[in-house]
Amino acid sequence: MTAEGDHSAPFMWGWAGTPLEEPESGDRHVVVPLPDGLLVAVIDGLGHGVEAAVAAEAAEAVLRAHCLLPVQDLIERCHEGLRKTRGAVLSVASFDSRSSTIDWCGVGNVEAVLFHADPLLVPSREALTTRGGVVGYRLPQLKVSTIRVRAGDVLVLVTDGIDNDFTSSVELDREPQPLADFILARHAKSTDDALVFVARFGRGSP
Repeated sequence: MTAEGDHSAPFMWGWAGTPLEEPESGDRHVVVPLPDGLLVAVIDGLGHGVEAAVAAEAAEAVLRAHCLLPVQDLIERCHEGLRKTRGAVLSVASFDSRSSTIDWCGVGNVEAVLFHADPLLVPSREALTTRGGVVGYRLPQLKVSTIRVRAGDVLVLVTDGIDNDFTSSVELDREPQPLADFILARHAKSTDDALVFVARFGRGSP
């Protein structure tokens, strides 16, 4: 499955995913335009199938309902909202267009990497450091990091149904949707749900 959007300039985004068992997938992405930015999350319900999908849907509902809260508060709310499910792992990123920064935090193995478009920047990419745990079951001490975003930078989030070497396939000159499709086609595992989300910050980002 694929979808794309340009719902809140200066952002462009796309995603691609495939369930291990049709029609339910425990992997889900969330995109919520904010008054001064964008909230993005990728959720992986534990396991796969219907129960994993229920957990992912519960987390999505919490994120959408409370999208204006800080990232740490959002994850803590998800933790409370998922207690009656099998739980999930997730990464959340909130972009503030006023400061051109992202606040991000992750629990479990949903990887998030920001690739810098400026070839002179060192390092050329920054990865989110996630904490081990399960939202809804065992929440670790959360640490929210803030990073600078510049025009042309690309944010990629993947669930553990994508091979760890997906970063080798990130080509910044591709549009978000074709890039998400390409990463899924090349790096999806055959043993789990898989999802790739790609966002590019455009000319409106300083």
